[in-house]
Amino acid sequence: MCGSLRRKQARPGDLWYLDEVRIMIRGQPHWLWRAVGQDGYVLDEILQTRRNTKAASRLLTRLLRRQGLRPMRMITDKLKSYGSARHKMLLSIRHLSHKGLNNRAENSHLPLRKRERIMQKFRSSGGCQRFVSVFSAIRNLFVPPASITTALSQHIHRVRALAQWNSATALSA
Repeated sequence: MCGSLRRKQARPGDLWYLDEVRIMIRGQPHWLWRAVGQDGYVLDEILQTRRNTKAASRLLTRLLRRQGLRPMRMITDKLKSYGSARHKMLLSIRHLSHKGLNNRAENSHLPLRKRERIMQKFRSSGGCQRFVSVFSAIRNLFVPPASITTALSQHIHRVRALAQWNSATALSA
């Protein structure tokens, strides 16, 4: 089903907000690395057991491969792994690292945390990765971008999202 719900693609001249959040799975810490676009859509996420340069490089490589283009700017928190991964990969992207600039990525974790509490935590790393991928794709579909401000535009967005959802679920049934 998720294959028919395409993940949102970044736009040229895009901003990428990168962040990681700690998730405990069976008593072991894991890190959910996430990239969010300038409209608030989750572009990609990956669950890893490490929080280092190799993990940041893996996120950037996967993100560049899936998006097919490079952003103009990358905004992160103060974790040094993002900068060293960017240098290691020889990316000429403007990197801004500041505590307050990364709020869009920080806030994207909130719906997942709420859902995690309802589900009473994740049981396995594979199950967590599968759930996060589907959850973000569905959330991206139904939540309107920040650029939509009028009630009519939001209504039209939701009607289109519901039509896309109905066609995607009809294919799998």
